[in-house]
Amino acid sequence: MSAPAVKPIPEGMHSLTPHLICAGAAAAIQFYSDAFGAVEQFRLPGPEGKLMHACVKIGDSMLMLVDEMAGCSMLGPRALKGSPVAIHLYVPNVDAVVAQAVAAGARITMPAADMFWGDRFAQLEDPFGHRWSVATHQRDVPMEEMQAAVRAMQQ
Repeated sequence: MSAPAVKPIPEGMHSLTPHLICAGAAAAIQFYSDAFGAVEQFRLPGPEGKLMHACVKIGDSMLMLVDEMAGCSMLGPRALKGSPVAIHLYVPNVDAVVAQAVAAGARITMPAADMFWGDRFAQLEDPFGHRWSVATHQRDVPMEEMQAAVRAMQQ
């Protein structure tokens, strides 16, 4: 009798999943819960109280986290003095989520505004140095209209 087939992508996961390195992953889990309604899936504690691996669910997507471990070349944005990466989060009400994230400790880097591509869009930095863009899609915009808007901004 053969063993049941193992799915190459585990149940509940998508092909692409952000994996954040945080100085204080346990605190990050609490922040993401308070700011974005994250639901903890699991955590694997390691030596010295650090998290070796953790996973939360935000909306329909998973977010993996781990504590900084300099000996393993795992450094977060604060240790690296910033991050060129932003995580994009679609939500039903961007203004409410931005307010909730700020109340939880995020910093607004771009206030919510209606954008030419059809989203109401804002940018935040979380207390761990990770950048987030948060948006609510408000209208479908034809590509030609978006391209015209970009051309107009360049003049």
